[in-house]
Amino acid sequence: MTGFQTDRRLAERYSLKRPLRVHIWKSLIPAYAAESINISQRGIYFKANSPLSEGEAIEVFFDMPEEIIGEPSSEWRCTGHVVRVEPIEATGGRRGVGVQFDCYEVSRSKPLRAALAAGTLPRMMADIVP
Repeated sequence: MTGFQTDRRLAERYSLKRPLRVHIWKSLIPAYAAESINISQRGIYFKANSPLSEGEAIEVFFDMPEEIIGEPSSEWRCTGHVVRVEPIEATGGRRGVGVQFDCYEVSRSKPLRAALAAGTLPRMMADIVP
């Protein structure tokens, strides 16, 4: 090998700090707030206090920025799996969590987006509302 490192990323990554909600898939534990570090169409990297593990299935709710999708910002509900967890020393013990999206739903409904952002939408409603 000649010292070149290949970048395995298939989608452009954007360094954007965005509020988001994270929910462990099929868990009774309520969703919690987190903040993105970077986002792409295929995944997200965020900082969180929650002890997530590699391979764990999660849902992430956030507004996907116009810079990434090329249309006005919209609420995305992404399901995916954790592919990386690492300490972020500069943030008081928080962990950096990398998630690869498996699938997603897009909602352009402002009341739904507001309810998801506020965490007031019942979990079962969030599971059935497109």
